[in-house]
Amino acid sequence: MSYRTEEVAYVQPAQPVAFAQVSQQRSTAEYRALDAAHHIHPFSDMGSLNKAGSRVIVKAKGVYVWDSEGNQIIDGMAGLWCVNVGYGRKELADAAYRQMLELPYYNTFFKTTHPPVIELSALLSELAPAPFNHFFYCNSGSEGNDTVLRIVHQFWATQGKHAKRYVISRKNGYHGSTIAGGTLGGMGYMHEQMPSKVENIVHIDQPYYFGEAEGNLTPEEFGLARAQQLEARILEIGAENVAAFIGEPFQGAGGVIFPPSTYWPEIQRICRKYDILLVADEVIGGFGRTGEWFAHQHFEFEPDLITLAKGLTSGYVPMGAVGLHDRVAKVIVENGDFNHGLTYSGHPVAAAVAVANLKLLRDEKIVERVKTDTGPYFQKQLREAFANHPIVGDISGAGLVAGLQLAQEPKTRKRFANGGEVGTICRDFCFNGNLIMRASGDRMLLSPPLVITKQEIDEIVSKAKKAIDATAQQLGIS
Repeated sequence: MSYRTEEVAYVQPAQPVAFAQVSQQRSTAEYRALDAAHHIHPFSDMGSLNKAGSRVIVKAKGVYVWDSEGNQIIDGMAGLWCVNVGYGRKELADAAYRQMLELPYYNTFFKTTHPPVIELSALLSELAPAPFNHFFYCNSGSEGNDTVLRIVHQFWATQGKHAKRYVISRKNGYHGSTIAGGTLGGMGYMHEQMPSKVENIVHIDQPYYFGEAEGNLTPEEFGLARAQQLEARILEIGAENVAAFIGEPFQGAGGVIFPPSTYWPEIQRICRKYDILLVADEVIGGFGRTGEWFAHQHFEFEPDLITLAKGLTSGYVPMGAVGLHDRVAKVIVENGDFNHGLTYSGHPVAAAVAVANLKLLRDEKIVERVKTDTGPYFQKQLREAFANHPIVGDISGAGLVAGLQLAQEPKTRKRFANGGEVGTICRDFCFNGNLIMRASGDRMLLSPPLVITKQEIDEIVSKAKKAIDATAQQLGIS
């Protein structure tokens, strides 16, 4: 069965707001024409997009963005999981401006450093769990995971364990879009466009209970079974050949999939048993998303390396980092050259913005509020709004992140045969209703700015409910 996605009827958009304060140099039609003529978008079918025309976003404040036609849109995704302190924070703009005047750029090669990157490193060591006291900087989460591979291989090579080359990851995991990051990730559609994948990276199945558990397994039994696939793969390859396991504490782009409670303790036990480094990709989960500073703290495991980006600067400027546990940092620091770096490693403007951003998260107690107030409220409102909904089979999440599973028969965990189409229908209803909610196959994702209020949470939940109700109606399910 195929579902029609064109000519979607929906609620009237919000009334346009006054836009005299926004400096638009061109009409929407002119912007769209130029965009179609010259801009290749990420992860897009450019032919279809150019026919429809891009939505042109021109302004943002708090948890809202405005398009070039004056529509006010609530951003349920914090940009791309990153605008943790919300849009329009003058403190971050001022930090960037001051640093651009003082020292707009200098590198950290050649025995050189500068105050912003020193201050950032010291601040991160205060905010991260105690064993994380050293940080390497880059421009994004993708580059961070490339860096992880370099650190992992250097760690073992300097100890004479050159055979430890294999890195194990998970299907439907996402670790970036570089060749290395894309190989680490387990998304088939990306691998199909990338024949030149990195060697010695293999995958095990994801801990996706709703979509992949068979028979009468409980979530706890399923979590153990999926974690034990790691041990089986280690034994197949040979522990002496395996360098690391990498995973997102919860899968972000894969659908906000939270593993069963048994999963991460077993993963950690296996890594320790076979002397394998454990890497937590905290690009999405880091800096307060689950109500903890880092998502691995929510799941109560201790990684050896953490990849950081997104919330590090709240997306205001590009920056990524890798945090090294003391036991890893000691080996790297004490054993000669680490031959890896980027022109913008520790960029002074990015570092200055990151410091200002992290101080806002800390001093305004934003992370604590997510844990004790807005996060529990968000989770409660979602679960109450979609209790017994005819096409919502599961809601996973904690703090201010959630994945809503669309399903043909929720109680039996029967998914739609063409779930990607259903997710697209729902996403379009959201977009037409001035809510940004992302679709990942048949899962609808929410990850709003961490400064969101309860009233704004109510607005997101209400608009999400209208969109999912409209989706069910179009599918003929009630």
